Amino acid sequence: MKKILVALDTSSVANVVLQRALELANAYRAKLLLVRVVGLPTELPPEALAMDPDSVTGLLVKTAERDLARLAATLPAELEVERTVQVGTPWRIICDLADDYDVDLVVIGAHGHRLLDRVLGTTTNRVVAHTERSMHIVRTPREATAGNA
Repeated sequence: MKKILVALDTSSVANVVLQRALELANAYRAKLLLVRVVGLPTELPPEALAMDPDSVTGLLVKTAERDLARLAATLPAELEVERTVQVGTPWRIICDLADDYDVDLVVIGAHGHRLLDRVLGTTTNRVVAHTERSMHIVRTPREATAGNA
């Protein structure tokens, strides 16, 4: 195993997903590709209301890049890490990047088991259904995800 794509979001589960990916990278001496996908959220920060749509997307991308850099800074310096922030539909971008980077494994969290997720399907479910890459799904105790319901 040479390359591991790590799908990270803004949830409390992201740190657990990253730690599990780090364990796998250390075990296999693999490179990590940290991925964050940004879409237009249903709730925007107050400053976004006065911006044009392109500026809003730029603000969201900059925030995501900053968050991803902060997470990457917690990893050992000797670990080979690449980061990318993309705009689009999370499951589709994750699947496309997995192919583009020819990764051996996709590490992603499983959370957000709200009613709407059950009806529409979660990002994790969609990635599993649409990729031919091996998957490692990180599950966390319900207590850790209770705030995300």
